[in-house]
Amino acid sequence: MALLDALIEDLVVANRILATENVVDAFGHVSVRHPKDSGRYLMSRAKPPVLVETDDIMEFTLEGAPVDARGRKPYLERFIHGALYEARPDVQSVVHNHSRSVIPFGITGEKLRPVVHSCATIGQEIPVWDAQDTFGDTDLLISDMPMGRDFARVLGNGACALMRGHGCTIVGGSIREAVYTAVYLEVNAELQWKASHFGKIKFLSPGEIEKINSRLGKGKPGEGYDRSWEYWRGRAGIANTTR
Repeated sequence: MALLDALIEDLVVANRILATENVVDAFGHVSVRHPKDSGRYLMSRAKPPVLVETDDIMEFTLEGAPVDARGRKPYLERFIHGALYEARPDVQSVVHNHSRSVIPFGITGEKLRPVVHSCATIGQEIPVWDAQDTFGDTDLLISDMPMGRDFARVLGNGACALMRGHGCTIVGGSIREAVYTAVYLEVNAELQWKASHFGKIKFLSPGEIEKINSRLGKGKPGEGYDRSWEYWRGRAGIANTTR
């Protein structure tokens, strides 16, 4: 139970961090794969992320069925999460949001690519999923597993994908990695837009991206994902721990 309790604590913190860093607002959600059952995941009931508490965390099957709802309403777009966990055994956490600086890159054809070292985790190529391509005119929300699986197909083996007229979704090998990438996807979008006003942008090379991500993946205590996590946790007003 200690591992599960620690993961639930991190999930609550992740919601608060993403809200503080303006990645989510009243909408958006983050999940984590269940530590004891890879066919299930944990996510808050439907409420603004900044208000999420431990008792809000629910358990779901990959098909999106609540294991013990107890009257709590789930997020409509939970199928994004289940479909990605189903398609990608390596994925341990998923963040879906409507990050504002990212939106223009999903509706204009302008490619979003990493421009600074801290943003390398977003990957070299970021695809755009358009619901209209497969499902025609919809409300643009992923409200069932067929849509979730179609989105997972477009994301492929990448770290994130944009959603035309909707938002974006990020995956990670841990909840801290997913939150890190979600925050820096928004940072990169803003920096790339600002840099575009000065002329041609020199993006990170594939080799640079690989070396940066390798270093982050081997981060020692106090480096990389953990240092960012503690910083954002403090900004969110949540006391740091030594764990």
